[in-house]
Amino acid sequence: MSATPPPLKEREQALLKALIELYIRDGQPVGSRTLAKLSGMELSPATVRNVLADLEDMGLLASPHTSAGRVPTDRGYRLFVDSLVQVRPVGPETLVGLQNSLRKDDASALVRTASSLLSDVTSLAGLVTVPHRSYASLRQIEFLPLTEKQVLAIIVVNEREVENRVIRTDRAYTRSELESAANYINAHFAGRDLAEVRVALLRELRAAQQSMNEMMLSAISMAEQALEPDTPQEDFVLSGETRLMNIQDMADMNRLRGLFEAFQRKQDILNLLDFSVKGRGVQIFIGQEAGLNVLDGCSLVTAPYRVEGEVVGVLGVLGPTRMSYESVIPVVDITAKLLGAALQAR
Repeated sequence: MSATPPPLKEREQALLKALIELYIRDGQPVGSRTLAKLSGMELSPATVRNVLADLEDMGLLASPHTSAGRVPTDRGYRLFVDSLVQVRPVGPETLVGLQNSLRKDDASALVRTASSLLSDVTSLAGLVTVPHRSYASLRQIEFLPLTEKQVLAIIVVNEREVENRVIRTDRAYTRSELESAANYINAHFAGRDLAEVRVALLRELRAAQQSMNEMMLSAISMAEQALEPDTPQEDFVLSGETRLMNIQDMADMNRLRGLFEAFQRKQDILNLLDFSVKGRGVQIFIGQEAGLNVLDGCSLVTAPYRVEGEVVGVLGVLGPTRMSYESVIPVVDITAKLLGAALQAR
């Protein structure tokens, strides 16, 4: 990569902004005569041509060999989104639609809805990572006998979410014993954060074995198994990926094949989304900036979503670098805020 270009002069900024906006709108290389006519600046085509040549020397524009016009490079887009783009507020109808769709519901349904909404509103692909569960609180646990040494644990989390787990025991338990065990756990741990509950269970198992009766020890042991974290399987919900096949800029089948394979593998995309967890607000990855060759010609606009001030996931929109950043950015931003609020309201 060449050295960072010097700060642009006002005229260079204005022409770069106008050219990128025209290219995003029409998808055609922009010539100096067209730009001189449509930029709103009183400049001759020759002057515009000289400025565009300077911008091309800086690596911000490129000249396709089939045309005399110019198109933005990834570096040009980067300067545009960082300094020149004018974000448009989300329209009132779109905002109301998002608000009405992202209301109190279980987490999995909200994630699916948010992904679909991002795709529907932008006509691109919408991605939402499944929220981390560190904010989840235990509401109730119930134990039911299955076989001689197997127990079904029914766990209610955050008021409405229900998880079922089969746990193994060292002996058979009667229904009455299991009910007593559940009552003990609910009385001592209901309403507490799951992470806190796990720590407390392990602490009690290690410190109080001499003073607790066998029933209470069994209750804590079963609850510790039931609430043990799953093997980490961070995942995301993807919607509208087939829309990318209808976008002229992404019609290359080899590019689409590589991108869809990355969707299937998931880990590369998850690693990229993880950058957003560590950042603040909306972030934009253009082309191969994040080190993924499959994103050549693509941009990913992301934002983290929060519950009680804690980042629990990331959502975003994936499409061509020639996307309408001024409208996509606010949609991603407001959807992240609404999803976090809906999750917190459960």
